[in-house]
Amino acid sequence: MSFDLHLDAVVRSALAEDLGRAGDVTAAACVPADARLRAAFTARVAGVAAGIGAARLALKALDPSAAVDERVRDGERFEAGTVLVEVEGNARAVLAAERTALNIMGRLCGVATLTRAYVDAVAGTRARIADTRKTTPGLRALEKHAVAMGGGMNHRFGLDDAILIKDNHVALCGGDAAEAVRRARARAGHLLKIEVEVDRLDQLRAVLALVEAGQGPDVVMLDNFTLADLRTAVAETGRRVVLEASGGVTLSTVRAIAETGVDVISVGALTHSAPALDVGLDAY
Repeated sequence: MSFDLHLDAVVRSALAEDLGRAGDVTAAACVPADARLRAAFTARVAGVAAGIGAARLALKALDPSAAVDERVRDGERFEAGTVLVEVEGNARAVLAAERTALNIMGRLCGVATLTRAYVDAVAGTRARIADTRKTTPGLRALEKHAVAMGGGMNHRFGLDDAILIKDNHVALCGGDAAEAVRRARARAGHLLKIEVEVDRLDQLRAVLALVEAGQGPDVVMLDNFTLADLRTAVAETGRRVVLEASGGVTLSTVRAIAETGVDVISVGALTHSAPALDVGLDAY
């Protein structure tokens, strides 16, 4: 239900953007006001469903009496040629809703499909695939939903979700990652998790000393570590803290990273580089 609220807001904003001041002048000029249209939103390629409700919300916003049959659910895999949603309603409304629905479904199915490819690539390891905050402005809730539908795990949604100490924070603490963690631990409430980014093994070891004292972070992000250093980090940490690998992860490298034994691999590409899935509207 919460996702539908976010999706509906985006759909209505996109419809307003597309319809502008005068509405669909092409349909108004060519299509009788009372004409009906039955059509299907069809996947041109295989993928994973996400944002399927966009077709329903877009059409219902313009024709509340329209009939909408969602043939697949978010999270389901589908083959090329699969009918995702079948609709029947006022022809002008269907045509006006078409592009908004296609844009959103294509974008979110693309994110879910790419995420599933990463998840499948690390199958059999302990590693889980997570997203980042590298999302399209205004679409974060939708894109993170799509990641979850592809089998991925959501990282923090915003700056207020958790304390994540990055390299610039460390620099402002005199270059001392352990000191940054101490400051964060002193400020954080008992429900607020702390993660710190390190880019060298000596930084990790300083942080692990805090873990031994019961004052360490909940998660350590290993940024741009080599495979050898990732293996060393896993061995020296001994599962005392969650390890997240990050930085330049691709489909061709993710399996090797997962096999080092890290717990989480965060991948910005899931949202910032996912290609839109090809979905089209076919009239009957």
